Amino acid sequence: MNRREALERVALVMGGTIIGGAAFLQGCKSSDNKAAGFSLTKEQIAFLDEVAETIIPATNTPGAKAAKVGAFMNVMVTDCYEAKDQKIFTEGLAQIEESSKHLFSKGFMEISAEQRTSLLNQVNKELKAYNDTKKDTDPNHYFGMMKQLTLLGYFTSEVGATQALRYVAVPGKYEGCIPYAKGDKAWA
Repeated sequence: MNRREALERVALVMGGTIIGGAAFLQGCKSSDNKAAGFSLTKEQIAFLDEVAETIIPATNTPGAKAAKVGAFMNVMVTDCYEAKDQKIFTEGLAQIEESSKHLFSKGFMEISAEQRTSLLNQVNKELKAYNDTKKDTDPNHYFGMMKQLTLLGYFTSEVGATQALRYVAVPGKYEGCIPYAKGDKAWA
C-alpha cells in the first residue's frame, strides 16, 4: 500500500469528518492535474508554521509550530492538491503577506502575535463571506485550505494526539459511558 492509498483509507475510516473530505480523497488520487515539480520553499514552510501557530497557538500544550504543521502542509499540497488548488494556496500566501504590509507596514513574519491574530481573523471573515455565496463549481478559498490542513496536521501529529488530546496507545475494553468533567481533553 502506498501513502496515497493509506491517506484515502484513513479519510474513509474517519467517516469523512475531514472538512471537504471528498475533495481531499479526489486530490490524493494519481492525476495529471498536479503541477510538475511543485514544492514550497523553506521560507514558505516557515511562513505556514507561523500561520498555523496563530491558528493553534502554544498554551499549556505545544502549538502547531511544535508539530511542524508547515512541513505537513507542504507534503499535502504537493502530493494531494491539483495544480489549480496549489496555485490558489500559494497565491494565498502572497495575499496574507500583502494584507500584512497594507495593514501594518510590515510583512507577516515581522508583526506581533496580536497583529497576526487580527489579520487572520479578517481573512477568516472573508472566507466565511466567500463560503456563504460559493457555488459547487467555485474554487476553494486559500484560507479554508490552510485551516483544514492546520487542524489535520496538528491533531494527527504525535504532539497533537498525545499532548493536546487524551491518548491511549492500546485502548482496553469499550466503555460507552465515561465520566466527563468540564475542561477534560477530548480523546484521540
